[in-house]
Amino acid sequence: MTAINNTEQTDDALSARRAKIVALVVAVSFFMQILDGTIVTTSLPQMAASFGVQPVSMSIGITVYMLTMAAFIPLSGWLGDRFGARRVFMTSIAVFTIASLFCALSGSLTAFVLARAVQGAGSALMTPVGRIIVLKNARKSELVQAIALITWPALTAPVMGPLLGSVITTYASWHWNFLINLPIGILGMALVLRFVPEQREENVGGLDFRGFVLSAAGLTFLLAALELSVKWHGGLLPVLLMFAAGVVLSVMATRHFLKVSNPLLNLSAFRVPTFAIATLSAGTASRVAINATPFLLPLLFQLGFGLSSIEAGAYLLVYFLGNLGMKVVTTRLLAGLGFRTVLVFNGLIAALSIAACGFLEPETPRAVIYALLLIAGLSRSMEFTALNTLAFADISSSQRSSASTLSSMLQQVSMLLGVAIAAAVLNVSSAVRGLDNPGLVDFRWAFIVIGAIGVLSSLRFLKLAPDAGSEVSGYKPRTS
Repeated sequence: MTAINNTEQTDDALSARRAKIVALVVAVSFFMQILDGTIVTTSLPQMAASFGVQPVSMSIGITVYMLTMAAFIPLSGWLGDRFGARRVFMTSIAVFTIASLFCALSGSLTAFVLARAVQGAGSALMTPVGRIIVLKNARKSELVQAIALITWPALTAPVMGPLLGSVITTYASWHWNFLINLPIGILGMALVLRFVPEQREENVGGLDFRGFVLSAAGLTFLLAALELSVKWHGGLLPVLLMFAAGVVLSVMATRHFLKVSNPLLNLSAFRVPTFAIATLSAGTASRVAINATPFLLPLLFQLGFGLSSIEAGAYLLVYFLGNLGMKVVTTRLLAGLGFRTVLVFNGLIAALSIAACGFLEPETPRAVIYALLLIAGLSRSMEFTALNTLAFADISSSQRSSASTLSSMLQQVSMLLGVAIAAAVLNVSSAVRGLDNPGLVDFRWAFIVIGAIGVLSSLRFLKLAPDAGSEVSGYKPRTS
């Protein structure tokens, strides 16, 4: 009996170690992907000068990346099942890395836009397929740690990107913002070959082409509308038309998936309560608040406080440290308190700390600013990890691919929605006061609105059962 127990303990230890290694490998690629999306924004003026165009023209490079990524995300789960998750993940890294090289070598805006489009296609497959790999290699008891590892790039890269991009552009050249992807991408592919096993689904049906076209077009129009609303170009009518088209196409895609026998996306995941609340209802609202904050903070410090991008980056590093600091206690907190308690109370802390940022002023003592940013970073990290883990706590193996794809699609929407809402509040508030650029008062309103969304979403998690996700978290509710 002792020998059997020892063998089981050894197997458990090996399984946990393998799951952690696989998650770290996936996280390296995620970090490259997300960093690239944020680092390029700081070098647009220098790139415009290099290409001989106006800086405003460079926004098309960001837009086309986002739109091609939106178009190919719905296809990711089927490709992973059909050709093997490891092979598709490797291909996505290779496409992204090679496209990064061509971005750096671009001599014109046209060449750059084409390279960014290819880069977006590679990026589209990376996140959902990488998450599928992690889900397949981690037991439920190992899921919290595995998800935490692949979540940290989404928390840290948006904070590090603008600062790193400013330093690279100032002291080197904009080309290095893309060239740094080459060693990361090569390392990522080598690690995938070494540590990620191939796992291929059997009896995968043919491609649901109609479902792919409808879902890809719906997501593309929705994200294009949100992106256009942030830039505030062309007036309100194009935004409304694109948004309406996105909604109509998404509804058509949903009806199609529910009718056909072999849909591209299996929507049964939404009948799982933990997945539905963590990704669609309260989860989307929470991510709106989470994703709006990295957009607002740099603007607050630069436009509101009058700091340079590098000086603002010094404050953001504290926020970044807060995101990292929570990782060491995430597993223990979820095991001791459970998902419902963490998502409610930690969500309230995160939301209130976001709202409090609106009351910061240049005269506020640095110690107070640092403390608030640290709290905001810590609570943001915990909320993101809890949401991402709860979403897959009760998902069956047959639902994994579609659930991962659906989660990625909704996260893209919530990311741009958070930025769009924050930008809209800033624009409206400054327009009411007759100003072209937002001031401290306008930032105050933006942080308050985003904080209020966070508060309401946190209270929605009270609908969860006390033991929701307990098989994953290890939480054992007290019985009376």
